[in-house]
Amino acid sequence: MAKILLIETSSEVCSAAISMDGKVVALSENLETQSHAALLTLQIEECVRLSGIGLDQLDAVALSRGPGAYTALRVGASVAKGICYALDKPLLAVDTLFALALASRELTDNLESVIIDSGAKLQSSGSSIFAAMLDARRQEIWLALYDADMREIAAAQPLILENNSFENFVFAHTTGIEINRIVLSGNGVEKVRSGGNSERVVFSGLQKCSARYLATLGEQLLQKIDFQDIAYFEPFYMKPPNITTSSKLVF
Repeated sequence: MAKILLIETSSEVCSAAISMDGKVVALSENLETQSHAALLTLQIEECVRLSGIGLDQLDAVALSRGPGAYTALRVGASVAKGICYALDKPLLAVDTLFALALASRELTDNLESVIIDSGAKLQSSGSSIFAAMLDARRQEIWLALYDADMREIAAAQPLILENNSFENFVFAHTTGIEINRIVLSGNGVEKVRSGGNSERVVFSGLQKCSARYLATLGEQLLQKIDFQDIAYFEPFYMKPPNITTSSKLVF
């Protein structure tokens, strides 16, 4: 039975889990924190205690690779790589937005129907587009689009939300596709919600990242032997950190 440590630090959520054959057996997470460095190793210890699975018994470590917050991603990558180095375990890199989109599809597929903001009801059958998005500060989000079979329609990229830019982005990447609904997920959803949207837009209710969303994809990567080079792996930051230079004179 494949046992994988799952690590999610791409956003404000700090989360760790352990899965067996794609099913989460232990989870520890903080949904609102700026202390990933202080919390992550403690969460991993808690997952080991809850599951009874030692780190030396793991088959791999799966990391949410981004896009996301620069410092938070570095914390997750450093811890994951350290465990892999020390215990000679393979490293798996799961795309953060893809994990969100897949989780939102599973969530909506488990419902008989979903209700959009206008109060109308949409049946869960039909052609759906899944838009996963993360808050990138100010009026910007990081966004990727997938079809109902989780094929990538638009690769992860930044988008500034102004002048119906979200609707225009979706239209530009789905020309010729008959769309029943556009299912949104991730912590960038509130920015799209506040900017107005069409009646086809459905808010899945899934806004927070979580290590549990990495279980299925981590298992798939392990089975495909899709391992990262631990020495050279870097998270997908999307853009470099905003580093400012002090204006104070140094004597």
